Amino acid sequence: MTLSSAINSAKSGLQITSLRADIAATNVSNASTPGYVSRALVVSEKRVGESAGGVQAIGISRSQNYALTAERRSLSSDYAQADMLTSTWKTISAQIGNSSEGTGLFKAFSGLESTLSDLALSPESSSNASAVLRSAKSVVQEFHALSQMVNSLRAEADHEIANGVDTVNSALKTIQDINGRLSSMDRSSSQAAGLIDERNRALDTISEYMPVQAVDRQYGTIDVITPEGVYLLSGTARKIEFSPTAAFSQGDTLANGTLSGMTVDGISITPGSSSYGAVSSGVFGALFTLRDQDLPAVGAQLDALASDLITRFSDDALDPTKTPGEQGIFVDSTGAGGIGLASRISVNTAIDPDQGGGTWRLRDGLGATTPGPTGNTTILNGLLGAFKSANPVNSAGIQGSFSSVEMVAQFASLAGQSRIQNETVLSSTSSQHAMLLGAEQAQNGVDVDSQMQDLLLIEQTYAANARVIEIASQMIQRLMEI
Repeated sequence: MTLSSAINSAKSGLQITSLRADIAATNVSNASTPGYVSRALVVSEKRVGESAGGVQAIGISRSQNYALTAERRSLSSDYAQADMLTSTWKTISAQIGNSSEGTGLFKAFSGLESTLSDLALSPESSSNASAVLRSAKSVVQEFHALSQMVNSLRAEADHEIANGVDTVNSALKTIQDINGRLSSMDRSSSQAAGLIDERNRALDTISEYMPVQAVDRQYGTIDVITPEGVYLLSGTARKIEFSPTAAFSQGDTLANGTLSGMTVDGISITPGSSSYGAVSSGVFGALFTLRDQDLPAVGAQLDALASDLITRFSDDALDPTKTPGEQGIFVDSTGAGGIGLASRISVNTAIDPDQGGGTWRLRDGLGATTPGPTGNTTILNGLLGAFKSANPVNSAGIQGSFSSVEMVAQFASLAGQSRIQNETVLSSTSSQHAMLLGAEQAQNGVDVDSQMQDLLLIEQTYAANARVIEIASQMIQRLMEI
């Protein structure tokens, strides 16, 4: 090797070590950056004619395990769905309350039973009668609050679907733009590596809402497709269509056309639909499940409870003073029954002094025009018996024979079971997701300790190349002095 070639080789070595140092420093500084994949410099021998001329950089490699990332991304959809369903069912269950803690609707029903029992023991007590009225109003308030909660959560789910569609459409447009830039640049460059990381982050965003797969195409581009085979991006991004509901009512459903589904180029991808393209999981899966299945089921159970309560106290045999067929202590304000009954149930004005009635009618009958004997317990015992009797029920998923309080407990139990089921799924999915994240980070991420060791080696290599140049320069100088 000539002195000239030695100097050139050392110079190329200095250039390479400088590039390696820059990459190592970039790796370390981005160790905690989401979606960042560790980089490495790819080098090869540099030839000058038939002779070696040092080394040269030919590009930058990314240490990404694409199969592992795809598996983690798929599980991210399942995890996002389980997390949202669990969170919502915790809210529902807490609002409903439960029998063990004596809270919520169960507490209100138990209070009504207790005050009715007290009044039956002391029918002459006006304070006991007022307590029954307060308990009845408390029951009504709980029904209204729960009904409003169901409607609000459905409206919120509809709103979040719209926001999610905007987010996914934006991410698809980002991927389209990056595809275009990558197709016209050196894909082994540092700039390309950064763009690929950005594209992966966009894919991660989409996968939270719905499962997707990336399909490699020419020139470093990708297509985005659902596991069901619906293309979201093929050259150009396709737009997901969804129309949010401006004014949400309890009777709105996907089936009757008052609520919107999701489509891509006319293909339905609505979760839960019969379409081949229906989204199977992700935030969209959770939101549509809540909006169209879970929450309507809770609303139907509330309506069944309200209907049962109204029916129990409307039995003509309990109160001979009221007009046959008229409702009792609790009434449907519209008389329509059906969907939304829990939001319309109210206390009969005949027993409410604030509305021209009198609490004494609890004892003497809703149709009584004047107070009767203060010791009369016939109607009160009948009302209490109707409340405590085990009546057969087969409605909205509530099956069996229950008293009013037992029926509420069953309702709360069903909500609790749904919460526990979703918590179990979340626990399992979370563990798997965390395991895959760890494996992906170990494979694709930055090992700071390893990078710091590389920096030490790079420093030594730099010093060695500099020493070669120094010695070669000294030799040339010596030759010039001879």
